[in-house]
Amino acid sequence: MLETQMAPHDLRRQYKRPAISDQQRRRELSLRRQEQNRRDAQLQARRLASTLLSLEHASGSEDIELVPEPEPEPDSQTEHEPGTSSNDLDVHQASKLKGSEARKWFARQLMLPEWMIDVPDRLPHDWYVFARPSGKRCFVVASNGTTISRQRNGSVLHHFPSKLPNGSRSRDVSGPAQSYSILDCIFHELDQTYYVIDMLCWRGYSLYDCSSEFRFFWMNSKLAETGACEPPSHFHKYRFSLVPVYSCDHSGFHAAYTGEVPYVKDGLLFYNKHAHYQPGNTPLTLVWKDEGCSQYVIDTDNKGQALSQQQVVLELHDDCKVTTSDDPPVVLGFLDQEFIQKLGLHSGNLLRFAIGDGGLRVVDGKFEKADLHYIGKVNRARAFADSYSKVMFQYMVRHSPLRVDDIVNLINSSNDEGNKPSDVEMAG
Repeated sequence: MLETQMAPHDLRRQYKRPAISDQQRRRELSLRRQEQNRRDAQLQARRLASTLLSLEHASGSEDIELVPEPEPEPDSQTEHEPGTSSNDLDVHQASKLKGSEARKWFARQLMLPEWMIDVPDRLPHDWYVFARPSGKRCFVVASNGTTISRQRNGSVLHHFPSKLPNGSRSRDVSGPAQSYSILDCIFHELDQTYYVIDMLCWRGYSLYDCSSEFRFFWMNSKLAETGACEPPSHFHKYRFSLVPVYSCDHSGFHAAYTGEVPYVKDGLLFYNKHAHYQPGNTPLTLVWKDEGCSQYVIDTDNKGQALSQQQVVLELHDDCKVTTSDDPPVVLGFLDQEFIQKLGLHSGNLLRFAIGDGGLRVVDGKFEKADLHYIGKVNRARAFADSYSKVMFQYMVRHSPLRVDDIVNLINSSNDEGNKPSDVEMAG
Protein backbone atom coordinates (compact mmCIF):
# COMPACT_ATOMS: atom_id res chain seq x y z
CA MET A 1 0.00 0.00 0.00
CA LEU A 2 1.47 3.36 -1.07
CA GLU A 3 1.30 6.13 1.52
CA THR A 4 1.81 9.78 0.71
CA GLN A 5 2.53 12.57 3.14
CA MET A 6 0.11 15.48 3.02
CA ALA A 7 1.47 18.99 2.83
CA PRO A 8 0.42 21.32 5.68
CA HIS A 9 -2.06 23.16 3.46
CA ASP A 10 -3.73 19.86 2.55
CA LEU A 11 -4.38 19.17 6.22
CA ARG A 12 -6.32 22.38 6.45
CA ARG A 13 -8.70 21.56 3.63
CA GLN A 14 -10.86 19.29 5.76
CA TYR A 15 -11.76 22.28 7.94
CA LYS A 16 -13.22 24.35 5.12
CA ARG A 17 -16.80 25.32 5.90
CA PRO A 18 -19.38 23.75 3.57
CA ALA A 19 -20.96 26.21 1.14
CA ILE A 20 -24.38 27.40 2.29
CA SER A 21 -25.29 29.35 -0.84
CA ASP A 22 -24.62 29.63 -4.58
CA GLN A 23 -22.43 32.70 -4.04
CA GLN A 24 -19.38 31.08 -5.67
CA ARG A 25 -21.38 30.00 -8.73
CA ARG A 26 -22.77 33.52 -9.13
CA ARG A 27 -19.26 34.96 -8.85
CA GLU A 28 -18.18 32.80 -11.78
CA LEU A 29 -21.28 33.78 -13.78
CA SER A 30 -20.67 37.48 -13.10
CA LEU A 31 -17.10 37.26 -14.36
CA ARG A 32 -18.21 35.46 -17.54
CA ARG A 33 -21.03 37.96 -18.08
CA GLN A 34 -18.79 40.99 -17.74
CA GLU A 35 -16.31 39.49 -20.22
CA GLN A 36 -19.15 39.08 -22.71
CA ASN A 37 -20.27 42.65 -21.98
CA ARG A 38 -16.73 43.84 -22.66
CA ARG A 39 -16.68 42.07 -26.04
CA ASP A 40 -20.09 43.50 -26.93
CA ALA A 41 -18.97 47.02 -25.92
CA GLN A 42 -15.77 46.75 -27.94
CA LEU A 43 -17.75 45.61 -31.00
CA GLN A 44 -20.21 48.48 -30.54
CA ALA A 45 -17.34 50.98 -30.17
CA ARG A 46 -15.72 49.75 -33.38
CA ARG A 47 -19.03 50.06 -35.24
CA LEU A 48 -19.60 53.56 -33.84
CA ALA A 49 -16.07 54.69 -34.72
CA SER A 50 -16.42 53.23 -38.21
CA THR A 51 -19.74 55.03 -38.74
CA LEU A 52 -18.41 58.38 -37.50
CA LEU A 53 -15.29 58.11 -39.63
CA SER A 54 -17.45 57.33 -42.65
CA LEU A 55 -19.61 60.37 -41.95
CA GLU A 56 -16.52 62.52 -41.45
CA HIS A 57 -15.05 61.33 -44.72
CA ALA A 58 -18.31 61.97 -46.53
CA SER A 59 -18.75 65.50 -45.13
CA GLY A 60 -15.09 66.50 -45.12
CA SER A 61 -15.50 67.63 -41.51
CA GLU A 62 -12.67 67.32 -39.03
CA ASP A 63 -14.57 68.55 -35.99
CA ILE A 64 -15.95 65.23 -34.73
CA GLU A 65 -14.55 64.29 -31.31
CA LEU A 66 -15.17 61.05 -29.46
CA VAL A 67 -15.52 61.66 -25.72
CA PRO A 68 -15.79 58.57 -23.50
CA GLU A 69 -18.95 58.51 -21.43
CA PRO A 70 -19.76 56.10 -18.58
CA GLU A 71 -22.50 53.65 -19.53
CA PRO A 72 -24.21 51.31 -17.03
CA GLU A 73 -23.69 47.63 -17.76
CA PRO A 74 -26.60 45.88 -19.50
CA ASP A 75 -27.56 43.90 -16.39
CA SER A 76 -27.43 46.88 -14.02
CA GLN A 77 -30.44 48.02 -12.04
CA THR A 78 -31.01 51.01 -14.33
CA GLU A 79 -32.92 48.80 -16.78
CA HIS A 80 -35.56 47.73 -14.29
CA GLU A 81 -37.72 50.89 -14.34
CA PRO A 82 -40.00 50.45 -17.37
CA GLY A 83 -41.34 53.69 -18.76
CA THR A 84 -38.80 55.85 -16.91
CA SER A 85 -36.80 57.79 -19.50
CA SER A 86 -34.15 58.80 -16.95
CA ASN A 87 -32.81 55.23 -17.05
CA ASP A 88 -30.90 55.97 -20.25
CA LEU A 89 -29.19 59.12 -18.98
CA ASP A 90 -25.50 59.36 -18.23
CA VAL A 91 -24.32 61.03 -15.02
CA HIS A 92 -23.89 64.47 -16.62
CA GLN A 93 -27.47 64.42 -17.91
CA ALA A 94 -28.74 62.94 -14.64
CA SER A 95 -27.14 65.79 -12.69
CA LYS A 96 -29.82 68.04 -14.21
CA LEU A 97 -32.65 65.94 -12.76
CA LYS A 98 -34.51 67.31 -9.74
CA GLY A 99 -36.25 65.94 -6.67
CA SER A 100 -37.42 62.32 -6.62
CA GLU A 101 -36.27 61.63 -10.19
CA ALA A 102 -32.70 62.56 -9.26
CA ARG A 103 -32.83 60.50 -6.06
CA LYS A 104 -34.16 57.44 -7.91
CA TRP A 105 -31.47 57.65 -10.58
CA PHE A 106 -28.54 58.08 -8.20
CA ALA A 107 -29.84 55.41 -5.81
CA ARG A 108 -29.33 52.84 -8.59
CA GLN A 109 -25.72 53.75 -9.40
CA LEU A 110 -23.63 52.45 -6.48
CA MET A 111 -22.04 49.01 -6.64
CA LEU A 112 -23.25 47.26 -3.50
CA PRO A 113 -21.19 44.42 -1.99
CA GLU A 114 -22.80 41.19 -1.01
CA TRP A 115 -22.14 39.93 2.49
CA MET A 116 -19.56 37.16 2.66
CA ILE A 117 -21.43 33.98 3.55
CA ASP A 118 -19.05 31.67 1.66
CA VAL A 119 -15.30 32.30 1.46
CA PRO A 120 -14.30 32.73 -2.22
CA ASP A 121 -11.94 30.32 -3.91
CA ARG A 122 -8.45 31.66 -4.74
CA LEU A 123 -8.84 34.43 -2.19
CA PRO A 124 -5.10 35.28 -1.94
CA HIS A 125 -4.67 35.30 -5.73
CA ASP A 126 -7.75 37.06 -7.10
CA TRP A 127 -8.90 39.41 -4.33
CA TYR A 128 -7.99 42.66 -2.59
CA VAL A 129 -8.94 43.46 1.00
CA PHE A 130 -9.14 46.67 3.00
CA ALA A 131 -10.69 47.97 6.21
CA ARG A 132 -13.99 49.68 5.46
CA PRO A 133 -14.37 53.15 7.03
CA SER A 134 -17.44 53.68 9.18
CA GLY A 135 -19.76 56.30 7.76
CA LYS A 136 -22.13 57.22 4.94
CA ARG A 137 -21.60 55.50 1.60
CA CYS A 138 -21.96 58.04 -1.19
CA PHE A 139 -21.50 58.89 -4.83
CA VAL A 140 -19.35 62.04 -5.39
CA VAL A 141 -19.69 63.90 -8.70
CA ALA A 142 -17.45 66.88 -9.60
CA SER A 143 -18.67 68.84 -12.63
CA ASN A 144 -19.31 72.38 -13.86
CA GLY A 145 -17.38 74.02 -11.04
CA THR A 146 -19.07 72.27 -8.13
CA THR A 147 -19.06 68.97 -6.24
CA ILE A 148 -22.12 67.07 -5.02
CA SER A 149 -22.26 63.93 -2.89
CA ARG A 150 -25.33 61.71 -2.81
CA GLN A 151 -26.07 58.98 -0.28
CA ARG A 152 -27.07 55.41 -1.02
CA ASN A 153 -30.75 56.38 -1.24
CA GLY A 154 -29.95 59.10 -3.78
CA SER A 155 -30.48 62.09 -1.46
CA VAL A 156 -27.91 64.92 -1.42
CA LEU A 157 -25.41 64.75 1.43
CA HIS A 158 -23.19 67.77 0.64
CA HIS A 159 -22.93 70.43 -2.04
CA PHE A 160 -19.43 71.92 -1.87
CA PRO A 161 -16.31 73.15 -3.70
CA SER A 162 -13.42 70.69 -4.03
CA LYS A 163 -10.04 70.32 -5.72
CA LEU A 164 -11.35 67.50 -7.87
CA PRO A 165 -11.26 68.31 -11.61
CA ASN A 166 -14.05 70.84 -12.37
CA GLY A 167 -15.07 70.55 -8.70
CA SER A 168 -14.73 74.25 -7.88
CA ARG A 169 -15.14 77.47 -9.84
CA SER A 170 -11.83 78.71 -8.48
CA ARG A 171 -9.84 75.78 -9.81
CA ASP A 172 -8.16 75.21 -13.15
CA VAL A 173 -10.76 73.48 -15.29
CA SER A 174 -8.35 72.25 -17.93
CA GLY A 175 -9.85 69.74 -20.31
CA PRO A 176 -13.38 69.67 -21.75
CA ALA A 177 -15.67 72.11 -19.92
CA GLN A 178 -18.33 69.40 -19.61
CA SER A 179 -16.00 66.70 -18.28
CA TYR A 180 -16.73 65.25 -14.87
CA SER A 181 -15.28 62.89 -12.31
CA ILE A 182 -17.13 60.31 -10.23
CA LEU A 183 -15.87 58.76 -7.00
CA ASP A 184 -17.34 56.05 -4.77
CA CYS A 185 -16.70 57.20 -1.21
CA ILE A 186 -17.55 56.78 2.46
CA PHE A 187 -17.97 60.03 4.39
CA HIS A 188 -16.42 59.65 7.85
CA GLU A 189 -18.12 62.05 10.24
CA LEU A 190 -15.41 62.16 12.95
CA ASP A 191 -12.72 63.70 10.75
CA GLN A 192 -15.06 65.14 8.07
CA THR A 193 -13.21 63.20 5.38
CA TYR A 194 -14.34 61.47 2.20
CA TYR A 195 -12.51 58.13 2.05
CA VAL A 196 -12.33 57.08 -1.60
CA ILE A 197 -12.92 53.35 -2.12
CA ASP A 198 -13.39 53.35 -5.91
CA MET A 199 -13.21 55.56 -8.99
CA LEU A 200 -15.81 55.33 -11.75
CA CYS A 201 -14.89 58.20 -14.03
CA TRP A 202 -11.98 60.66 -14.26
CA ARG A 203 -12.12 63.85 -16.36
CA GLY A 204 -14.81 62.25 -18.52
CA TYR A 205 -12.89 59.00 -19.00
CA SER A 206 -15.06 56.04 -17.98
CA LEU A 207 -13.57 53.35 -15.75
CA TYR A 208 -16.73 51.24 -15.45
CA ASP A 209 -15.40 48.50 -17.74
CA CYS A 210 -11.92 48.47 -16.22
CA SER A 211 -10.85 45.85 -13.70
CA SER A 212 -10.61 46.68 -9.99
CA GLU A 213 -6.87 46.24 -10.34
CA PHE A 214 -6.69 49.05 -12.91
CA ARG A 215 -9.24 51.30 -11.15
CA PHE A 216 -7.30 51.12 -7.88
CA PHE A 217 -4.03 51.92 -9.68
CA TRP A 218 -5.65 54.85 -11.51
CA MET A 219 -7.31 56.11 -8.35
CA ASN A 220 -4.04 56.03 -6.42
CA SER A 221 -2.05 57.79 -9.12
CA LYS A 222 -4.57 60.45 -10.17
CA LEU A 223 -6.24 61.62 -6.97
CA ALA A 224 -3.09 62.90 -5.25
CA GLU A 225 -2.20 65.00 -8.31
CA THR A 226 -5.24 67.21 -7.80
CA GLY A 227 -4.55 68.31 -4.24
CA ALA A 228 -7.87 66.77 -3.14
CA CYS A 229 -6.03 64.88 -0.38
CA GLU A 230 -4.79 68.15 1.16
CA PRO A 231 -6.40 69.67 4.30
CA PRO A 232 -9.62 71.65 3.80
CA SER A 233 -9.48 75.29 2.67
CA HIS A 234 -11.88 77.97 1.50
CA PHE A 235 -12.14 76.45 -1.96
CA HIS A 236 -11.79 72.86 -0.79
CA LYS A 237 -14.30 72.22 1.97
CA TYR A 238 -13.71 68.50 2.65
CA ARG A 239 -10.55 66.43 2.52
CA PHE A 240 -10.43 63.28 0.39
CA SER A 241 -8.27 60.34 1.41
CA LEU A 242 -7.37 56.91 0.07
CA VAL A 243 -7.53 53.75 2.17
CA PRO A 244 -4.72 51.15 2.42
CA VAL A 245 -5.55 48.33 -0.01
CA TYR A 246 -3.81 44.94 0.10
CA SER A 247 -3.72 41.74 -1.87
CA CYS A 248 -5.62 39.23 0.24
CA ASP A 249 -2.73 36.91 1.09
CA HIS A 250 -1.86 36.13 4.71
CA SER A 251 0.09 39.33 5.39
CA GLY A 252 -2.37 41.53 3.51
CA PHE A 253 -5.39 40.15 5.35
CA HIS A 254 -3.58 40.55 8.69
CA ALA A 255 -2.72 44.18 7.86
CA ALA A 256 -6.32 45.01 6.91
CA TYR A 257 -7.77 43.22 9.93
CA THR A 258 -5.38 44.44 12.65
CA GLY A 259 -3.56 47.44 11.13
CA GLU A 260 -3.97 50.99 12.40
CA VAL A 261 -6.01 53.37 10.23
CA PRO A 262 -7.05 57.02 10.79
CA TYR A 263 -10.74 56.13 10.72
CA VAL A 264 -13.15 53.92 12.66
CA LYS A 265 -13.33 50.49 11.03
CA ASP A 266 -16.63 48.92 10.08
CA GLY A 267 -15.64 45.50 8.78
CA LEU A 268 -13.55 44.46 5.79
CA LEU A 269 -14.26 44.90 2.09
CA PHE A 270 -13.06 42.34 -0.47
CA TYR A 271 -12.78 43.21 -4.18
CA ASN A 272 -12.23 40.69 -6.95
CA LYS A 273 -9.25 41.99 -8.94
CA HIS A 274 -10.96 41.29 -12.27
CA ALA A 275 -14.34 42.83 -11.42
CA HIS A 276 -15.75 45.76 -13.39
CA TYR A 277 -17.84 48.43 -11.66
CA GLN A 278 -21.38 47.05 -11.76
CA PRO A 279 -24.22 49.12 -10.26
CA GLY A 280 -26.38 47.13 -7.85
CA ASN A 281 -25.63 44.04 -5.76
CA THR A 282 -22.66 41.98 -6.92
CA PRO A 283 -20.89 38.87 -5.55
CA LEU A 284 -17.58 40.24 -6.91
CA THR A 285 -17.31 42.62 -3.96
CA LEU A 286 -17.95 41.36 -0.44
CA VAL A 287 -18.24 42.75 3.07
CA TRP A 288 -17.48 40.80 6.24
CA LYS A 289 -17.21 41.80 9.87
CA ASP A 290 -16.71 40.46 13.35
CA GLU A 291 -16.09 41.99 16.78
CA GLY A 292 -12.38 42.37 15.97
CA CYS A 293 -12.93 44.88 13.13
CA SER A 294 -16.34 46.42 13.75
CA GLN A 295 -18.25 47.91 16.65
CA TYR A 296 -21.55 46.76 15.17
CA VAL A 297 -21.73 43.18 13.92
CA ILE A 298 -25.34 42.41 14.78
CA ASP A 299 -27.85 44.92 13.40
CA THR A 300 -28.85 47.63 15.89
CA ASP A 301 -31.90 49.78 16.56
CA ASN A 302 -31.93 53.57 16.17
CA LYS A 303 -30.28 53.90 19.59
CA GLY A 304 -27.34 51.72 18.61
CA GLN A 305 -28.46 48.72 20.68
CA ALA A 306 -28.14 45.22 19.21
CA LEU A 307 -31.52 43.76 18.28
CA SER A 308 -32.59 40.84 20.43
CA GLN A 309 -34.33 39.28 17.43
CA GLN A 310 -33.15 39.43 13.84
CA GLN A 311 -35.14 41.79 11.62
CA VAL A 312 -35.24 41.95 7.83
CA VAL A 313 -36.57 44.52 5.36
CA LEU A 314 -38.33 43.06 2.30
CA GLU A 315 -40.23 44.48 -0.68
CA LEU A 316 -43.90 43.69 -1.30
CA HIS A 317 -44.96 42.71 -4.84
CA ASP A 318 -48.32 42.51 -6.66
CA ASP A 319 -48.45 38.74 -6.25
CA CYS A 320 -48.21 39.12 -2.44
CA LYS A 321 -44.59 37.91 -2.36
CA VAL A 322 -42.07 39.63 -0.10
CA THR A 323 -38.57 39.57 -1.56
CA THR A 324 -34.98 40.70 -1.19
CA SER A 325 -33.33 43.42 -3.31
CA ASP A 326 -31.34 40.94 -5.40
CA ASP A 327 -31.61 40.56 -9.17
CA PRO A 328 -33.43 38.26 -9.49
CA PRO A 329 -35.03 38.76 -6.07
CA VAL A 330 -35.20 35.93 -3.54
CA VAL A 331 -38.72 35.23 -2.27
CA LEU A 332 -38.69 34.88 1.52
CA GLY A 333 -42.44 34.66 2.08
CA PHE A 334 -46.00 35.66 1.20
CA LEU A 335 -48.60 37.92 2.77
CA ASP A 336 -52.32 37.16 2.83
CA GLN A 337 -54.30 39.35 0.41
CA GLU A 338 -56.85 40.23 3.11
CA PHE A 339 -54.01 41.23 5.47
CA ILE A 340 -52.52 43.48 2.76
CA GLN A 341 -55.86 45.21 2.12
CA LYS A 342 -56.59 45.63 5.82
CA LEU A 343 -53.31 47.46 6.43
CA GLY A 344 -53.46 49.43 3.17
CA LEU A 345 -50.19 48.02 1.85
CA HIS A 346 -49.17 48.39 -1.77
CA SER A 347 -46.73 46.84 -4.21
CA GLY A 348 -43.31 48.42 -3.78
CA ASN A 349 -43.72 49.04 -0.06
CA LEU A 350 -40.68 48.14 2.05
CA LEU A 351 -41.78 46.15 5.08
CA ARG A 352 -39.98 45.09 8.23
CA PHE A 353 -40.24 41.55 9.59
CA ALA A 354 -38.79 39.71 12.56
CA ILE A 355 -37.42 36.21 12.11
CA GLY A 356 -39.07 33.92 14.65
CA ASP A 357 -37.89 30.76 16.37
CA GLY A 358 -38.38 28.79 13.14
CA GLY A 359 -35.46 30.73 11.67
CA LEU A 360 -34.26 30.32 8.08
CA ARG A 361 -34.11 26.98 6.32
CA VAL A 362 -31.43 26.40 3.66
CA VAL A 363 -30.88 23.00 2.01
CA ASP A 364 -27.86 22.32 -0.23
CA GLY A 365 -27.19 26.03 -0.60
CA LYS A 366 -30.77 26.84 -1.60
CA PHE A 367 -33.22 28.82 0.51
CA GLU A 368 -36.46 26.99 1.38
CA LYS A 369 -38.44 29.00 3.93
CA ALA A 370 -38.32 31.63 6.67
CA ASP A 371 -40.32 32.16 9.86
CA LEU A 372 -41.40 35.78 9.24
CA HIS A 373 -43.45 37.97 11.59
CA TYR A 374 -44.71 41.32 10.29
CA ILE A 375 -43.62 44.45 12.21
CA GLY A 376 -44.53 47.38 9.95
CA LYS A 377 -43.45 49.74 7.19
CA VAL A 378 -39.92 51.16 7.16
CA ASN A 379 -38.85 54.79 7.01
CA ARG A 380 -39.67 56.33 3.61
CA ALA A 381 -36.08 57.52 3.23
CA ARG A 382 -34.95 53.94 2.71
CA ALA A 383 -34.54 52.97 -0.96
CA PHE A 384 -33.96 49.19 -0.95
CA ALA A 385 -34.90 45.96 0.74
CA ASP A 386 -32.17 43.86 2.35
CA SER A 387 -30.13 41.60 0.09
CA TYR A 388 -30.30 37.84 0.57
CA SER A 389 -26.64 37.73 1.57
CA LYS A 390 -27.22 40.29 4.33
CA VAL A 391 -30.17 38.31 5.68
CA MET A 392 -28.06 35.15 5.70
CA PHE A 393 -24.99 36.88 7.19
CA GLN A 394 -27.01 38.28 10.08
CA TYR A 395 -28.57 34.87 10.65
CA MET A 396 -25.14 33.21 10.63
CA VAL A 397 -23.75 35.77 13.09
CA ARG A 398 -26.39 34.68 15.58
CA HIS A 399 -26.07 30.94 15.00
CA SER A 400 -22.90 29.83 13.17
CA PRO A 401 -20.72 32.83 12.26
CA LEU A 402 -18.05 32.84 9.57
CA ARG A 403 -15.02 33.43 11.78
CA VAL A 404 -11.68 35.05 11.06
CA ASP A 405 -10.00 31.63 11.48
CA ASP A 406 -12.16 30.23 8.66
CA ILE A 407 -10.91 32.96 6.31
CA VAL A 408 -7.28 32.61 7.41
CA ASN A 409 -7.39 28.83 6.97
CA LEU A 410 -8.66 29.17 3.42
CA ILE A 411 -6.02 31.80 2.62
CA ASN A 412 -3.30 29.52 3.93
CA SER A 413 -4.63 26.47 2.10
CA SER A 414 -4.88 28.41 -1.18
CA ASN A 415 -1.49 30.03 -0.89
CA ASP A 416 0.42 26.98 -2.16
CA GLU A 417 3.46 26.58 -4.42
CA GLY A 418 4.83 29.86 -3.10
CA ASN A 419 2.48 31.82 -5.34
CA LYS A 420 1.89 34.81 -3.11
CA PRO A 421 0.83 38.12 -4.67
CA SER A 422 2.67 41.15 -3.39
CA ASP A 423 0.80 43.79 -1.37
CA VAL A 424 -0.56 46.74 -3.29
CA GLU A 425 -0.90 49.46 -0.71
CA MET A 426 -2.53 52.81 -1.26
CA ALA A 427 -2.35 55.38 1.47
CA GLY A 428 -3.73 58.87 1.40
